[in-house]
Amino acid sequence: MSERTPAPDDGTDDARPDDVGPDDDRPGDERSGEQNPAPTGAGAPGSPDEEGGGEAAPMTDEQRAVAELLERETAYGLLQRGQALMRRRHYAQAAVLLERAARLEPRRGSIIEALGRACYNSGQHERAAEVFGELLEIDPSLPYAHFALGQSLKRLGRTDEARTHLRLAVALAPDSRLYRNALARLEGPQPPTVL
Repeated sequence: MSERTPAPDDGTDDARPDDVGPDDDRPGDERSGEQNPAPTGAGAPGSPDEEGGGEAAPMTDEQRAVAELLERETAYGLLQRGQALMRRRHYAQAAVLLERAARLEPRRGSIIEALGRACYNSGQHERAAEVFGELLEIDPSLPYAHFALGQSLKRLGRTDEARTHLRLAVALAPDSRLYRNALARLEGPQPPTVL
């Protein structure tokens, strides 16, 4: 999983619209905007009939509706719908769909990350901290997960724990100005050192 770059408060070049989770897909995300095609293969509505060697009849409106409903209830379909809702800034609704996707595919990093972003951006900071903690269980070396957990803990007033995770994010991705700025904002201005 590549580094995510949610927005800092200072308007740097790598800024995103929200503090932890962007409301749009990352650049280069091949899944962005894709729709899963209707099921194909032997026995799927509208697929070639392998035994007969010919084309099956076109799908009826009812068959198309069933195929769409089945697609919407896959983890991937729920993830796509949740991401679309986040792009429109409907974070609470996205969180509901992404919770369902996470139940269908537990420990799937992309779903867990999106769920954490939706929870954070809808103000569910306690739940966001839990979800980003789950993401760290999946991949403890993920800088974005440390950053997002740190931001969630900061919102909960747990600054010591937040500082630890923000420091880990900076250590894992030292070139990230976003992570360094988040840590600097948490630590505040340092008094000058007197020698």
